[in-house]
Amino acid sequence: MDATAGWTRGVTRVAMLTGAGISTDSGVPDYRGPNGVWTRDPAAAEAFTYDRFMADPAARARFWRTYADHPAWHAVPNAAHRAVVELERSGAAVRVLTQNVDGLHQRAGLAARRVLELHGTIHEVQCTGCGARTPTARTLTRVRAGETDPRCHDCGAVLKLAVVLFGEYLDDRVLSQARQIAAASQLLLAVGSSLLVEPAASLCAVAVDAGARLVIVNRDQTPYDHLADEVLREPIGEVLPRIVAALGANRSPAPIP
Repeated sequence: MDATAGWTRGVTRVAMLTGAGISTDSGVPDYRGPNGVWTRDPAAAEAFTYDRFMADPAARARFWRTYADHPAWHAVPNAAHRAVVELERSGAAVRVLTQNVDGLHQRAGLAARRVLELHGTIHEVQCTGCGARTPTARTLTRVRAGETDPRCHDCGAVLKLAVVLFGEYLDDRVLSQARQIAAASQLLLAVGSSLLVEPAASLCAVAVDAGARLVIVNRDQTPYDHLADEVLREPIGEVLPRIVAALGANRSPAPIP
C-alpha cells in the first residue's frame, strides 16, 4: 500500500468491519481459511446451527466441548488490534463493527462504546428461556466438571453462548446502528472478513451507497471487491499499522453516531 494513496486523504471518520482474519495472529482460528474450523471439520458447523443446537443434546455437548478449551480464552490482542486503538488516539473518529465474538478489540484498549459486536460475544451466556445473561466462566466451570448440557438454574431452559448462530437473526437494533455508522463514515475498512456472511457483509454496500470509500484487507477474494477503492492482500498485522500511519495525520474528528 502506498502511504499517500488517495483514499487516505481527508479522512476523519472511519468505520472498520472486522472479521476472523484480524484475530488469527492472536491464535484464534478463522472459519473458512486453509486451517479454518469449518475447513478442517465441516461437520462441526452443524453444532453452530440454531435449530440443531436447540434440538440435539449431542450437538450442544459438542458445542460446549469446542468452547471449553477454545484458544480465544487465552488470546491476546495483536498488532492489528493495537493499530485500531492507535487510530482512535490519533484523533480520528473510529467505530468498529466486528463479526468477531472474542472481545480482543476491547482488550486491546478500545472503549466498549466504540465496538459494536454484530454477532455477539463469547464472554456471556444467555438463557434461551428467561433470557438471563451470566458470565461464561460460570457455565464453563460446570462443563469442565462434567455437565454436557448445562441448563439455566432459574428456569431450566437450554443455555447458549450469547452469540448469533447460523439460522438466527441479528438483533434489529444492532443492525440498524451498524448501518447508520457505515453510512456516516468517510472510509469503511473491511478487515479480515470473507464478506460471505450477511447481513454484516452488506455494510460495505451501505457505506459505498452513502458516498464512503471502501478498502478491503483480506487474504482471499470477496463478493465486494468490485466496490472497493482498493483491495489489499497483504498480511493484516503488517498492512493495518501502515494504513493507520497514513490516516493518523488527520486530527480533526467529526463524530460518527
